[in-house]
Parts: sequence; structure tokens; C-alpha cells
Amino acid sequence: MTEETMLNGCIENNAAAQEALYTRLSPKMLGVCYRFAKNREDAEDMLQEGFIKVFAQIHQYRNEGALEGWIRRIVVHTCINTLKKNKKFSDSLDITYASGVGIREENIPSIMQAKQVVECIRLLPVGYRTVLNLYAIEGYSHKEIGNMLDIEESTSRSQYTRAKAMLEDVLIKKNILLKPRNKTAVSLAGAVATN
Repeated sequence: MTEETMLNGCIENNAAAQEALYTRLSPKMLGVCYRFAKNREDAEDMLQEGFIKVFAQIHQYRNEGALEGWIRRIVVHTCINTLKKNKKFSDSLDITYASGVGIREENIPSIMQAKQVVECIRLLPVGYRTVLNLYAIEGYSHKEIGNMLDIEESTSRSQYTRAKAMLEDVLIKKNILLKPRNKTAVSLAGAVATN
């Protein structure tokens, strides 16, 4: 079934088209949910809720950009809304500023694909994990993240800095990243084994 056929079928509430769209995109979207969720069960719940919203709002899609990107935004917002309902999430977003860390920004996106690193990201506290996912992986600005999470832009920046530092520590402890000779010269390039 072509994307256009699926889209038109979904607009008409055709169950076969909805199933085809879900079957095609749910593995990728589950990966998105998994990065935000505490466990696989929570990720699956986020995915289901996300697709319910997709099918309810599919008539609003205007063929501006890829359908997959439009669906991904809905799924990400669903994940965020689910996390925001959780009191622990709100409590984990503090406003203290982190000191500078030595991870080089340009290396973050290149390592995010490794399964081991994604598992390490999931070990971070929910606030850190959420901001890191939104900024480094999903590409949102700190201002956008602040609006999404109802926090200050500076809090988003602080959480991101802290998340990077904590991620570095986890990667070193799990021997995925070599311990730096000095804290100011950390480089993640080539330090992550790919699957």
C-alpha cells in the first residue's frame, strides 16, 4: 500500500489503512518512545497513545514535510505529556546550573545510534534523559524544550549539561568510553562500539 493510499484510508477511518500505517511506522516510533520511557511496557503504552492521537488528527496533516516526521512529532509530544503527568518527572527538573563538562558537542549525535549508548541514556534520571533526547536526538532548541516541559530555557540548558556529564560517567563505568586522561580533553569519537 502506498503512503498516499494509507493516508487517504486513515482519513476515512479505514481499519486496513490504519493497520498498514501502524505496521510500517510503529517499530521506528517504538524506538522513539523507548528512549523516553522507563521500560518497554511504558514505551508500548506511549506508542499506542501516540498512534491514537495520530489517527484522530490525521485529517490535519497537510503534506508539508514527511508524514513520518509529522507522526514522530506527535509521538514525541505524547511521550512528553505522559512524562509530565508523572510527579517524579516534575520533581527531577531542578534549576541549578551545572559546571562545564568536557564532552565535545559534535560527537553526541554520532554516538547516539549505538544500542549500548541508548541503554546508558535510559539509566539517566527522567528529567536529564528527556532533555538530552529532545535536544541531542530530536533536534529541538532549548527554548522549544522549555515550552514543551514548562521550564525555563536556562533549566533546559542546565539539564542538558548535567545529562551529558552523567552520561559520560555511565559510559566510562560501562567501559563504552575510555576514561579521559584529563577532564577537559574528553572525546567520544571512536570510543563507542557499534552494533
